Amino acid sequence: MTQIPQLDADAVLWSAPPEERAGRPLLVLLHGYGSNEGDLFGLVPYLPAEFVVAAVRAPLAPPFPTPGWSWFPIEGLHARDSAGTTAATERFLEWLDAATDAASIGLLGFSQGAVIALQALRLRPERFAFAVNLAGYADAGALPTDAELARVRPPVFWGRGARDEVIPADRVAHTIAWLPAHVELSGRVYPGLTHSVSQEELDDVRAFLDGRLAAGS
Repeated sequence: MTQIPQLDADAVLWSAPPEERAGRPLLVLLHGYGSNEGDLFGLVPYLPAEFVVAAVRAPLAPPFPTPGWSWFPIEGLHARDSAGTTAATERFLEWLDAATDAASIGLLGFSQGAVIALQALRLRPERFAFAVNLAGYADAGALPTDAELARVRPPVFWGRGARDEVIPADRVAHTIAWLPAHVELSGRVYPGLTHSVSQEELDDVRAFLDGRLAAGS
């Protein structure tokens, strides 16, 4: 299994300086394969201002010539390596534990970052208030904490494009079956949308996040 290095704390983009973070809910953004922390950070103007937003950088460099960063390898057999997914998520959780003591933490990930968001929710069911899964999937490997996740049933929004040809159909099918059994699921399939995010989807994400704030998450 590929060794996953620690996250670079200096690469994290924050929407507020340290002195303005106390007592506010935290929303962590996890970018997709071949991207970087600046990608999803561009969504900050579309997100509720009540959140402190932190966009983190994945720890691996994909093989040349792919740019950006990766949470776990997707080449060859590693594409289905649940241990690699978990190891990457544990690195993310190490950074989170060191970076914040926020009482309420939500996750928003795109594609591979959404896989990490859901895996973090599974590893720490009591730690996170909610997750937003955009064009991602739930890893197929079982975890000993899945039963606790099913008991807690945190809210999850899942948005995906009807024309997304990047995420394999079997992973979408697994996620369709798995998520409702473990979380309070809401979401939408967007006709015509590929492996990307639309304004319509952003509007739905904003409504979901506003709902979490109203509920005190």
